[in-house]
Amino acid sequence: MVEARGIVVSVVKYLKDSSLLMDSEKNGCVKMHDVIRDTAIQIAESEDGFWVKAGCGLKGWRPRGLHAGCTAISLMRNEIRKLPEEELVCPHLQILLLNRNDDLDEIPEKFIQKLNELRLLDLSDTSISVLPQSFSLLTNLQALYLDSRKKFIDISIVGKLKKLEILSMRNCPGSGGLSRSGYESPEERVLPREIGHLTNLRILDVNRSWARASVSGVVTIPSKVISKLHKLEELYMVYCGFEEANIFDELAGLSNLKIVQLGISDAKYIPNNVEAKPDWDYFYISIVSRRDSAAYKTGDHNSRSLFFRGVTMSTLPDWFINAVTKKTEKLEYECCRGMSDILMEYDHGRLHKLKHLTVSGHFLDSYVYMTELMNTTRRVQKGSVFENLEELHLISLIHLEELCVGELQPGSLSNLKVLHMFCCLILKNVSKFVQRLPNLEKLDLNWMDELEYVFGCEGFEPEQSKLREMHLLGPNLVKKICSGPAPRVMFQSLKSLTIYRCELLRSLFACDVAQCLFQLEDLLVEQCPLLGTVIEVVNNEKTVLPKLKNLALRKLPMLYGASGTVDIECPSLEHLIVVDCPQFSFSTSSNYSESLESMNHVSFSTSASDYFGSTNPVQLNDFQMYQFLRGRTSGFQL
Repeated sequence: MVEARGIVVSVVKYLKDSSLLMDSEKNGCVKMHDVIRDTAIQIAESEDGFWVKAGCGLKGWRPRGLHAGCTAISLMRNEIRKLPEEELVCPHLQILLLNRNDDLDEIPEKFIQKLNELRLLDLSDTSISVLPQSFSLLTNLQALYLDSRKKFIDISIVGKLKKLEILSMRNCPGSGGLSRSGYESPEERVLPREIGHLTNLRILDVNRSWARASVSGVVTIPSKVISKLHKLEELYMVYCGFEEANIFDELAGLSNLKIVQLGISDAKYIPNNVEAKPDWDYFYISIVSRRDSAAYKTGDHNSRSLFFRGVTMSTLPDWFINAVTKKTEKLEYECCRGMSDILMEYDHGRLHKLKHLTVSGHFLDSYVYMTELMNTTRRVQKGSVFENLEELHLISLIHLEELCVGELQPGSLSNLKVLHMFCCLILKNVSKFVQRLPNLEKLDLNWMDELEYVFGCEGFEPEQSKLREMHLLGPNLVKKICSGPAPRVMFQSLKSLTIYRCELLRSLFACDVAQCLFQLEDLLVEQCPLLGTVIEVVNNEKTVLPKLKNLALRKLPMLYGASGTVDIECPSLEHLIVVDCPQFSFSTSSNYSESLESMNHVSFSTSASDYFGSTNPVQLNDFQMYQFLRGRTSGFQL
C-alpha cells in the first residue's frame, strides 16, 4: 500500500504540473476545475464505460444512459432514498459509489447479487444499517467504505469476502440510548469476530473523532482478531475500544504492518517486552491519562508522531523506545507531571530525529509542570541536543522562569526554524536563547505578561540570522523591542513584523536598528496606546523602509501626536490600513464594526502615497489584506 500511495502521489504531481489538478486548502486533497472535470467525465463515459451522475440532485434511481457494459457508476452526493428492487444488470461493473446519499437506508437483496466483478463499493455517509445476505456474493470485492454513517451496521457477513483488502469504517457510530438523566448514554458496540477471517486485508480503518465517540459510543475490536490479519499493512484505531493489555502483543506479531494509529489510556498497558520487535514506518500513538479525555488525536499517513498526556519517557519500556520514540519526528506533551526538563526527555527517548516538539501546561492548573525548559547542569550525557528540531511550541507553561540554564553544546537546536510561545506568564527574558538560534525563521511571542524585551546585548554577536517573521502579541511589559545595543544582524532578513497590544511600548526601533530593516515587507501595529513613533527619529531624518508593501495601523491614539510628522518613508507601499489613528486624515471610524464594514470598500489615496513617499498608488483599508496580516500569527487575545 505504501508503494501504491507513492505511485498516486507521483501521478497527482504530474497532473498538477500539467495544470489538470490544483492544490487544495484541505490537507491531502486536490481540486479540479469544472471544465477539466466535465471533459474527463465525457471521455470516461464515451470510452471507458463510466456512468457519472455525481452531485446532480437525484432523488431516485434514474438509469437513463446506463448500459450493461458499464464498469464504473458514481451516484455520490445525491438525495437518493431507495434503490431498485430488481437486479442491477452490469456484469462488468467494478466501481460503485453511493456515498453521501444521506437518507439511503437499504440495499435491496437482489440489487447486487449479479455484481460478481465489483472491486470497490462506497456506502459512506448513508443511513444503511443492514447489509443484505447477497453481499456474500461480492466475491471479488477488494475495497469497502462504510465511513461516517448515521447508524451502526452489522458487518458479520463481510467476513465472507476473502479478497477484501481495504475495510474502512472511519467515524463508524456506536449506539446510544437515553440515560436516567435524559442525555444520550454512549454504548459499546463490538465488531464481529468474522473480521478475523479477512486474511487478505491490508488496510483496516476504524478511527473515530472524539465528538463521535462521546456521543454515539465506542466501537470495540475483540481480542485475538487483529493478530489473525497477517497481511495487514495499515491499521487506524484511535478512539476505538480494545483490550489494551494485549494490543501491542497482537500488533508486534504482524510482520507486514507498516502504519499504526491508536490511542491508549495509560502507559502501563505497554508491556515490558514483546515477542517480536515491530518495524513500523509510520505511526501516531496517543497515550492519555484518562479514557474520557478529548486529548486523543490522529495524524496523517506519513506521520511519525506521539501525543502524551500525563506521560513521560521514563515510564516507557526499552523496546518501545527503540521501535517508536527513536523514530519519532513530532512529539506533543500535555500536562505531563513529573517532567523536570526536556533534556531528560531527549536523552530517555533518544529523540535524535525529532522535528516538531510541543510542550503544554494549563493556565488554570496550579500544578507546577516546569520552571526550566532545559538545564544542562543536571544532564549526565554529553553532546548536542535537538539537532534536527525545526519547530518548538511552548503553550501555557505559566510557571516557566528560564528557557535554558547552563550552556548548550555546539550544534544544539541548530535547525530550529519556528519558536512559538503562548501564555508563558512569568518568563521575562528570551533574548539569550533566541539570539543563539542561527536558523530561526519565525518568532511568535504571545501573551507573556512579564516579558520586558525581545532582543538585547548578551555578550556575543550572532554571525547570521534568518529571522523572517516576528510576531509580538501582548499583554506584556515590553517598553522597547531591543534593550541596549541589539545585534543588527537579527533584523537583516526580517520580512514580516506584527506588534499587538504592547501597552507600554513608545517606539518600535532605534534609528540604527531600523536601518537594518531593508527586507521588511509587512508591518502590522495594533492597540499600542502609548506608541508615539515607529522609529526613534535622529536629526529629523526619516528612515527609509525600501521594500515595505503592506502597512496596517490600528488603535494607536498617540502615534505622531507629538511630532506631527511621519518618521518612515515607504517607496514601495501598496496597501495601507489605518483605523482609529486620529493624526491621519484618512483614518477610518473608531467604531470597530464600522471600520470593518468600510474596509470592504476599495479605494486609492494620493494623499497616502504622498504621506509615506510611495511611488505606487496606495490602496486604503483593504480588509482582506488586514485579515492576511493578522492570520500569520498564532492568534490574537482580544
